[in-house]
Amino acid sequence: MKLLSPSLLSANFGNLERDIELINKSNADWLHIDIMDGVFVPNISFGFPVLKYVKQLCTKPLDVHLMIVEPDKFINEVKETGAIMMNVHYEACTHLHRTIQRIHDAGMQAGVTLNPHTPVEVLEDIVADVEMVLLMSVNPGFGGQKFIENTYDKIRRLRAMIDRKGCKTLIQVDGGVNLKNAAALYEAGADCLVAGNAVFSADDMVATIAELKK
Repeated sequence: MKLLSPSLLSANFGNLERDIELINKSNADWLHIDIMDGVFVPNISFGFPVLKYVKQLCTKPLDVHLMIVEPDKFINEVKETGAIMMNVHYEACTHLHRTIQRIHDAGMQAGVTLNPHTPVEVLEDIVADVEMVLLMSVNPGFGGQKFIENTYDKIRRLRAMIDRKGCKTLIQVDGGVNLKNAAALYEAGADCLVAGNAVFSADDMVATIAELKK
């Protein structure tokens, strides 16, 4: 499976409607939304009023990634945006299993994200309960960072864990994804790539998305 989820964080917010319309015309699978609080990560992105506007414009399913403390407080708000996937950080959830249950109870798919320093082995007892694991291949908070090479090994180890347990959990990778490393990431075992600058800074966004998936 080769899925692509362009990251809205890299879009031109002065011309957001145009960028989203290009995503609609492309063969992207989802639209990735990074919500940052300036506490869990050293940056602030956008909130739910903007996300509701995005949903009105976007025909792609929304893949919402909460880079915030206490994500449980916002499960209903994420649900109201029409998101199909709510992704929370392992490092931000004291009671991760309960958080995942609440996301499922709200009718959404649940994802869990690992920062670059967090080993995939911490998910041994939870990986079968989520629809997706997101591996950060940069330190979260800012776009345009250099890809962390150790990510390939993490993908392989996570793929081995998923296969061993016989579950269908998807592996998503976010950070520094571009045309140079996309094929290698898919080959290592990733199912879905999040691409920001590689898509939104391209001369032809639609063609670049097609190339990343190919």
